[in-house]
Amino acid sequence: MAETQQHKTRKPATPLSVLQRFRVLIRTAQRHSQWIERQSGVTGAQLWVLQELIESPGLRVGELAKRMALHQSTASNMVDRLETSGLIRKERTSADQRVVRLYLTDEGEAMLGRAPSPARGVLVEGLRLLDEEELQRLQNELDGLLLQIRDLDEGFGMQPLPFTE
Repeated sequence: MAETQQHKTRKPATPLSVLQRFRVLIRTAQRHSQWIERQSGVTGAQLWVLQELIESPGLRVGELAKRMALHQSTASNMVDRLETSGLIRKERTSADQRVVRLYLTDEGEAMLGRAPSPARGVLVEGLRLLDEEELQRLQNELDGLLLQIRDLDEGFGMQPLPFTE
């Protein structure tokens, strides 16, 4: 009944009303990322790296990049900055010296423990809360929108939002 009532009170969608929702999403994510940086001293994307490594210690850079939907070079640059800051460490396996695994340092774990939540950012966490059907529907609708845009650069999908870098 509440759902029916909600549908009755919804205003019809227009291009501008949808644009406003995109603005709210992006600016909310931007504000959260800026707050994370002020509170923790690392960017939103860097905090996400720390979260991935606490959940899966020993990831390789390529695996980390896949988990964050980033180019490997972008993930590698973030890892280098976090290593320089003393928040993560790289270890080579004895069997194959080419394989580099990533781990949080004690300082990295402490920082993640003090950092604001959600560590992955509000946009990613909001998407994670959608059920599979809702997520698929949203992706299909966004795919339809992207088809309408000329000069689309699909490579943008593998870059963090500028305000999270």
